Amino acid sequence: MSADLSHIRPWRHIERRKSRQIMVGSVPVGGDAPISVQSMTNTPTSDAAATLEQIRQLEEAGADIVRVSCPDEASTTAFRTIARESRVPLVADIHFHYKRGIEAAQAGAACLRINPGNIGSADRIRDVIQAARDHGCSMRIGVNAGSLEKELLEKYGEPCPEAMVESALNHARILRDHDFHEFKISVKASDPFLTVAAYQLLADAIDCPLHLGVTEAGPLRSGTIKSAIGMGNMLWAGIGDTIRVSLAADPVEEIKVGFDILKSLGLRHRGVNIIACPSCARQGFNVIETVGILEERLAHVTTPMSLSIIGCVVNGPGEALYTDVGFTGGGAGSGMVYVNGRMAHKQHNDGMIDHIVELVEARAAELDAARAVETAPLVAVG
Repeated sequence: MSADLSHIRPWRHIERRKSRQIMVGSVPVGGDAPISVQSMTNTPTSDAAATLEQIRQLEEAGADIVRVSCPDEASTTAFRTIARESRVPLVADIHFHYKRGIEAAQAGAACLRINPGNIGSADRIRDVIQAARDHGCSMRIGVNAGSLEKELLEKYGEPCPEAMVESALNHARILRDHDFHEFKISVKASDPFLTVAAYQLLADAIDCPLHLGVTEAGPLRSGTIKSAIGMGNMLWAGIGDTIRVSLAADPVEEIKVGFDILKSLGLRHRGVNIIACPSCARQGFNVIETVGILEERLAHVTTPMSLSIIGCVVNGPGEALYTDVGFTGGGAGSGMVYVNGRMAHKQHNDGMIDHIVELVEARAAELDAARAVETAPLVAVG
């Protein structure tokens, strides 16, 4: 197995906030369940084929849950087909038209997302709650700083953590008053400071699962940084049961970034964690080019494992001691290969990438086989 030293590194442990668990279809959210990763389709939902293809791509990238917008009746009509054929649970995103929530529940949604700022009166919420109960849906109360209720903006003067949490708790109270407890809450803003402050207040005020996100974070690079800072702070503090990275980019990138954030905190592991140096004049090969190619070539590997690609012997051998596969640049056009933390053999730079891919795939197969043995049920021998 990997050289995992977390059991002797108490400073690396994150104690997660204790929340009650709900189900989003077959996916548990909250409690001791793994933090789930979500994204959202951006195809017209009325185009069932296009939406299902995007869901398939998101599932392949590792999505646990996918959200689908239902803005009109044509969308909820198509949603029936989409929900029936999707292999991951779907959240129906509902704004303004409460009847779309009822239709989505009837069409097979695993969860209904409602926005307190625009869903309407308590009577309308009651009808959506009843539909969720009748059809086995959970719900998400999704508060956004950009669409708070008018009375809260008048009370507080501007979007602030207190206003966002008050909105969330008001609607949680309505759900509880109707004896509905299968819900989670989000309090998102595009400002990471506002987002973090709101979640910190909310985490102390209620025990339901929390859906994390910095909404409208922006383009791929800057949005990733903003999301990592905001969500990273909350996750480090133990807050958060499911996450969505909101990027103006291909939704598949949201899943990749989400897993990378969780991976960096040791909260979730999927695929190859590449440890690589930024390169310098000492590098024995082109590190940046090599890492870029390897990242693409190893995207199909879902087994949690580590790979170190270091340009020279300053840090290369030390990093390789704690990775499943490692390569350290040397002299005369070759470097040293490490497997499971041990020096294995020299490898010429020519053919290095193919060789590393083969080693990673072989190591992944070993790890998968070992985990299969560990989790196999015991068979009584008569």
